[in-house]
Amino acid sequence: MMYPFCKYSDETLVTFSNIVKNDNGEEVLYVHFERPMEYGFDSIRFELPTYKIVYEEGHYSKTEKEMFKKIVEKGAPYFYEWAREGGIKIA
Repeated sequence: MMYPFCKYSDETLVTFSNIVKNDNGEEVLYVHFERPMEYGFDSIRFELPTYKIVYEEGHYSKTEKEMFKKIVEKGAPYFYEWAREGGIKIA
């Protein structure tokens, strides 16, 4: 399950996953960035807690990728909290 986090002015949608177990039995979650383009989508997905890019397609720039990684690193505790709660609860 992917939960919405935010949408940027360039239409990049940020979502995050449930906490799941990877092949090693470790708890991980994924933060996904996706922007619609004429030809399809620019997409990049980070795995927490490693902050590694595990999926990438399209044309995000190096600067955008670095910015996304900082967002994931700074937001990691919140992504875990929200994933445990089943998404962000907004009144």
